[in-house]
Amino acid sequence: MSTPEDPQPTVSQFAENYAAKAGLHRSSNGNIDVLKSAGGVQGLAESILPGLVFLIVFTATRELTPALVAALAVAAVFTVARLVQRKPLTQALAGIVGVGLSAWLANSTGKAEDFYVLGFFTNIGYILAMTISIAVRWPVAGLLFGFIRNEGLDWRKHPARVKAYRIGTWVIISVLALRLLVQVPLYLMGEPGLAGLATTRLIMGAPLYLLGMWVAWLLTRPAPAPADGTAQPN
Repeated sequence: MSTPEDPQPTVSQFAENYAAKAGLHRSSNGNIDVLKSAGGVQGLAESILPGLVFLIVFTATRELTPALVAALAVAAVFTVARLVQRKPLTQALAGIVGVGLSAWLANSTGKAEDFYVLGFFTNIGYILAMTISIAVRWPVAGLLFGFIRNEGLDWRKHPARVKAYRIGTWVIISVLALRLLVQVPLYLMGEPGLAGLATTRLIMGAPLYLLGMWVAWLLTRPAPAPADGTAQPN
């Protein structure tokens, strides 16, 4: 029986909830289901279309206000659609809040490129959090994948598994860092770099992130059990 001083149940519950909220799913063949983890086609559309519509309208009109209104309208449509479909609102609400903040920033500064600046701070926050998770031996990849693989937190007892999940977390961090390396210089170019910034934001958004998650999943697979059932050392 755990005591009030034993943090393990609390940590375990937090990790399980974190994995569940991340929305990762496993396919029938045992691999991560990339499309379903992104929320399906609708989830991908929710993450891509507001930014794409913003770019198209701004390019066509050269006016900031219509572009911001159009992006917000698209995010609102997805939120209403989820209400009608009685689907979880978490992703849609997060999307419309993010688009709203991005629109506010761009409108406040009068610079179209500032519509995308919020993503830089989000990436930096994730990079810092994941780097800290590695330093304290709670790599995020382990928290995400451990419960999907029915490992719970037992992977922390085996140095080989901790190392694997550290590598997996570094893969995800690399994806986030690559976004900054490519997109920040385009942002600093101002309006001339807007088309490139918007395009790379679309390409390096959900599609690249999910590719990174898939690679991390493959790199952190447990070693197959030997045929004779003898346990392999970790």
